[in-house]
Amino acid sequence: MSARIYSPAKTAMQSGQNKTGFWILEFESDSAKKIEPLMGYTSSSDMNSQIRMKFDSQEAAVSYAQRSGIAYSVLQPKERKRRPMTYAENFSFKRSLPWTH
Repeated sequence: MSARIYSPAKTAMQSGQNKTGFWILEFESDSAKKIEPLMGYTSSSDMNSQIRMKFDSQEAAVSYAQRSGIAYSVLQPKERKRRPMTYAENFSFKRSLPWTH
């Protein structure tokens, strides 16, 4: 039984950074998922794949995994690349493409 520890990215519906910065411990599936032939539902006999634990910090998640004897891997979050842009740049003469309606 192994787990992965990661900090999820913000959803596409979020514009700010609220409700981010927490860490998730999620168990990896031991068995392959099966497709039910009649309805097409995906199922698995592995109940641990349904468990997601939420922690305030990476250290808390790692210490829980070590105390419980769970093999884990930590996935570091990627840094956001944000290019600062102002509204006035829409009308700049240095634009590569013309701005029209």
